[in-house]
Amino acid sequence: MQGYDIAYRAMKPIAVAAFIVGLALSARAETSAPTCDAPLDLIRLANPLSHLAHKVATRDPITIVAIGSSSTAGVGASSPEANYPNRLAAELKQHFPNRSITVLNRGANGEEVDDMLKRFDSAVVAAKPDLVLWQLGTNSIIRDHKLTANDSSIRDGLKKIRAIGADVVLIDPQFAPKVIAKPEAAHMVELIAATAKQEDVDLFRRFDVMKHWSEVDHLAFETFVAPDGLHMNDWSYACMAKGLGLSIAEAAQRPAMSATAVLHLAP
Repeated sequence: MQGYDIAYRAMKPIAVAAFIVGLALSARAETSAPTCDAPLDLIRLANPLSHLAHKVATRDPITIVAIGSSSTAGVGASSPEANYPNRLAAELKQHFPNRSITVLNRGANGEEVDDMLKRFDSAVVAAKPDLVLWQLGTNSIIRDHKLTANDSSIRDGLKKIRAIGADVVLIDPQFAPKVIAKPEAAHMVELIAATAKQEDVDLFRRFDVMKHWSEVDHLAFETFVAPDGLHMNDWSYACMAKGLGLSIAEAAQRPAMSATAVLHLAP
């Protein structure tokens, strides 16, 4: 398979080498897999990842914790190797080939924000991470459990992460049939975005990226959603990891690339 084709202006040669990488999809993936793409204005993180940037500069080992529910654990993937944290580890090693990077998967099926908070100390804090990727919101949508702007649970989790000095990226729900069928879906996406802005933390807009696949690229849901109509599949986990890896690498190496660029992963 061919790799990234990233159109942009005025990037340093070393950045070009870092961002042009290949992706080998699972042997179970279709040989005619569609192009994985997303405009950089969808995946670019609002803030630089300053702690991660320091660790990259000092060449110290880097630990990343991915906490969340089943789409972090990897439900819908054909194997553990195909879940997004494992795919992300491979992507980041392409961007930072001379660094030691460990991505710990702390996903647990069925959890909501309060469930995750109960194990933050053991699952997140104890690992002493440099970056925390916090995927949240989907199970609350599915169960019609509405979070409001007055709910402090997300902010409580962010306080715990800040207390250990780690960078944080929130990851919002997936754009999938069983999610978007719920009236609460749009509210949850907006709430997470508003919280990220108010708390001045980064957000990976997974919902909008997947919506782009559906409404702009015109991909059928079965291309990027598992047969259960809820979880991601090998292709979408890989594509998510590609975009997230790019956004993390860019945020740790600013000045930024042009927000008008588009990333492509061609089959």
